Amino acid sequence: MTVTVTSPVTGSAQTGFTSPTYTHVSDNYPDTNGRQVAVTALGGTQTGVTAHSVSSPFTTTVVRPKAYKVLGKTNPVTGLLPSVPTNTFKFITRKGVLPLAGQPYSVASINSTVTVPAGSDTADPANLRAMFSMHIGSLTQVSAGFGDTVVSGVM
Repeated sequence: MTVTVTSPVTGSAQTGFTSPTYTHVSDNYPDTNGRQVAVTALGGTQTGVTAHSVSSPFTTTVVRPKAYKVLGKTNPVTGLLPSVPTNTFKFITRKGVLPLAGQPYSVASINSTVTVPAGSDTADPANLRAMFSMHIGSLTQVSAGFGDTVVSGVM
């Protein structure tokens, strides 16, 4: 995989955080088709945030398909594909959070799932890249507002 999360990660803007950074180490993903890192140290001002531990995990994982699907043959009469299989990739961040003071941590997660029609990687790579550019750029742009909405319930 060419996706490698390098350390430290500069966090995006969040209300109450000042210059957040996340130092991490490689961690074992439980299967062969993924890479995972665990946050071992925090930088900047992020009061109350904890680094990775057994009871309060803080990991980011990238997963690719175990076996890539490819296009089949077109219908000899119509020239159309009978079906277009898809390949699914995932980007997952998990964080231990307290549901109530004095209680054990529970795991919150963010899952970005990318579904790509087989063949589009070679037939239309520019539009796939544009999709990522818009998605990640939008998430970066709304990072603090999205965090505020999750905390306050107000959009």
